[in-house]
Amino acid sequence: MKCKNHPNRNADKFCASCNIPVCDDCAEEVKPGQYLCFNCAMLQTVSGAGGSLVEKKKKALEKEHEKKKTTWGPFHYFVLLSCVLISVMWVVILFGGESAPGQKMDYSKKGRVLLFMVDSSIRRYHHYENKEYPDDLFVLVPKYLRMAKEDLHYLNGLIYRKEPVTGYTLSLAESEPGSMNIILSPQGIKYGAEKGGVE
Repeated sequence: MKCKNHPNRNADKFCASCNIPVCDDCAEEVKPGQYLCFNCAMLQTVSGAGGSLVEKKKKALEKEHEKKKTTWGPFHYFVLLSCVLISVMWVVILFGGESAPGQKMDYSKKGRVLLFMVDSSIRRYHHYENKEYPDDLFVLVPKYLRMAKEDLHYLNGLIYRKEPVTGYTLSLAESEPGSMNIILSPQGIKYGAEKGGVE
């Protein structure tokens, strides 16, 4: 009997997979006394290696998935602790903290401070109320200007005029002796000599 791959050689062995006769050069011993031809040996090696690679990859993925599922690292504990501390801080701020102490301002001595407070309130009113200016200063309280009811009479110490062209003018009714009167408008600050007048 002749070798399937080499017709000029005698076949001494048979392939255990496909039963073709093979010579000594073509036969590969898999187990003692069991031989495979070159094609079957290659096919078995490739399929076996591929199968083991797939199995190894599958096992590695399962192991990694289990590790991710069960393992908590320092970063996880840090994030959890941070969230708890932030939550506690907000609860204390919102519900447990004391309100800020109320400060009483003497508007009779601080007329210019009141002037600039009212000016910023007028600008907020203008921004939020469809670009309109208030008709009088009492409209600003309490939404835009926070003042106690007993302090509202200090607004009478200011001169407010709603102007169609410039928007408004705001000044102190009585300026301090020896100083110029400040007149505020949307265009900026002007200085006047008398009550509400521009020099």
